[in-house]
Amino acid sequence: MQTKRVKTAVVGCGIISHVYLRNMTRLFSILDVVAVCDLNPELAQQAANEYGIPHVLTLEEIEASQEIELVVNLTPASAHYGIIRRLLLSGKHVYTEKTMTAQLDEARELVNIANEKGLYLAVAPDTALGASIQTARWAVDHGLIGDVTSCIVSINRDQNLNAERFRFLRSAGGALPYDVGIYYIQALLTILGPVAEVTGFGAPARPRQRQFLFNEYDPESWQIPGNNLVAGSLRFHRGALGILHFDGNTIGAECSTFRIYGTEGILELGDPNCFGEPIRLIKPESPPCNLPLTHGYNGSCFIDDATDFEKGYGNRGIGVVELAWAIRKERPNRLSKEMGLHALEVLCCLDETAASGGVYRMTSTFTCEPLKAGIYSSMWGGGARADAELSLVD
Repeated sequence: MQTKRVKTAVVGCGIISHVYLRNMTRLFSILDVVAVCDLNPELAQQAANEYGIPHVLTLEEIEASQEIELVVNLTPASAHYGIIRRLLLSGKHVYTEKTMTAQLDEARELVNIANEKGLYLAVAPDTALGASIQTARWAVDHGLIGDVTSCIVSINRDQNLNAERFRFLRSAGGALPYDVGIYYIQALLTILGPVAEVTGFGAPARPRQRQFLFNEYDPESWQIPGNNLVAGSLRFHRGALGILHFDGNTIGAECSTFRIYGTEGILELGDPNCFGEPIRLIKPESPPCNLPLTHGYNGSCFIDDATDFEKGYGNRGIGVVELAWAIRKERPNRLSKEMGLHALEVLCCLDETAASGGVYRMTSTFTCEPLKAGIYSSMWGGGARADAELSLVD
């Protein structure tokens, strides 16, 4: 018997919504996208027209709908708390873009509401379910580098310059650790499990004077809130030590570093904001090699006329699909509210220890089962699409 599709709505029709909507309406069997919503009704109508979605609704109409089960929240982080809270209270399952909220106490409240109502709340980034990070998880779980001893992740970007164009980055959750660093933290959590202790140092973004390149109507000056530069340390429950470096106060030519060290080898990962970056294995007395990817969803886009943006981010939406299958199978979902809360707690407590000194002992934890290996996105040398959605079912 065919599984009943999950009727889904999308709130927020900005830039990232396009790759979500294309995939959610054309790549996956479990979703039935029936509505879109945006503060700008014209933007929502354009999305509905482009992707063949039957309804443009207000948030109030989505809350009142008897048929919509799942809502995908693609709004900026500063808006997440209010929107997610309303949706949960109206009885909807929610998948939200990162981070769950910009405040730890708000995230805890949302988790409590979801628990009380028996609802799913899933949190991006879903690159954690992509081929690269799942292959790295497989390599660690199967002992290819022995016992993990340590890890180091680093990313730099001129976040002020980025915020010239994307104005939502000037609000809570727009600093580099929250906007980009979360991909690195989520990847580490997926591969190495929960964190026990955190400590860090931080520095704010520099005040920005009005620029005329993108918008001559900007205020005279503005500043991204929170720490835009963080250097921190982690101790994982399994004993590994980690170093984090997220610098949004430097130039925009991004340099990504992601290494996991073990007693018998080293893994080098690419940008965890992507799905199919190479996984490089370094072993003693052997030349370094790239591991074959053990999982599907490597970022390849099998939809006609994919944009350059989608070719790099071609599998956005797999977290929504995994959640939808969890709803139908009545099983835990992998990008769980507990995992989202734990990732946010790491970020917030880097800020807290930067302000107060000392070491923070984590209060949350989570579990995240790996995806089944050996199910791929393509076949025949990449010339045709395969059925990687099977890896998201159970």
